[in-house]
Amino acid sequence: MELGRLRALRELSMRKTMAAVSEALLVSPSAISQQMTLLEQEVGVPLIEKRGRGVVLTAAGRILVDRAERVFAELEAARADIEQLGNLVAGDLRVAAFPSVAAALVPQTMQRLRTDHPLLRILFEEMEPDESVAALRSWQTDVAIIDDLNVPAGILDSSMETIPLLEDVFHVMMGKDHRLAGRGAIALHDLKEEQWVMDTASATYTRMITEACKDAGFSPQIMARCRGLELSAALVKGDTGISIFPGLRASQDMKDVQVRPLQPEMRRKISLAFRKGQSHSPTLTAFVAACIEMAEDLKRGMQ
Repeated sequence: MELGRLRALRELSMRKTMAAVSEALLVSPSAISQQMTLLEQEVGVPLIEKRGRGVVLTAAGRILVDRAERVFAELEAARADIEQLGNLVAGDLRVAAFPSVAAALVPQTMQRLRTDHPLLRILFEEMEPDESVAALRSWQTDVAIIDDLNVPAGILDSSMETIPLLEDVFHVMMGKDHRLAGRGAIALHDLKEEQWVMDTASATYTRMITEACKDAGFSPQIMARCRGLELSAALVKGDTGISIFPGLRASQDMKDVQVRPLQPEMRRKISLAFRKGQSHSPTLTAFVAACIEMAEDLKRGMQ
């Protein structure tokens, strides 16, 4: 069976529509439909059936996807074993990470690898943690940098492995002349009367902040909802509101704002995730080592 058709079927099992699969695999929906038709002709039984606006797999389709998973895993393990024999760090490695950790960690890691392994090319794509896990599962990326807020341990399946990198502590960001700027740390209940600028790129993050405020006895008065730090920081600099954001952001340019630790602490754990079949790959090993080294540098800088 042609591997491209099996991969398209596997994507359909997760994404449910031809359009979503075509976007993931960068081919047209008609090409995906044709691949499914050819695969069904090859095996002699229906593999998918229409359900509303999407499709679901038949029992035969599910069996074939399960077997295809094993084939892809074995091929990946074989590739890693061959790389290990040659001890060659070269080729492309696809990396996905979310903005706050990517800005603090990925550029330095890429720079180190470019120096130490000039034949290795890192292909980076910004993704939220849950998106990067889906991309990892569907072979759209090789490494995902994730956190335990968006990706609890139970979400990762047995085909994936994780390596802890660092813990990140959340901070309060406010204008330089804010009434609380002189404090060494700020309790959450001190922000009860404040106007809030909320970064809504991650629904999990928004929910975590909102629930923490409720536990402290109030609901945050959200005056702005932004999808990223740039606009959030601009609004805070203009004294229009305060925001809570990951400490890793404090390692970036934060002039014209005040950054203070939050009490009690709110933390997240950041990890690398990859498929177990890659674990012997010299290319992956080199990336993991460089990433851990850069994470250690960040830890020292945040102390």
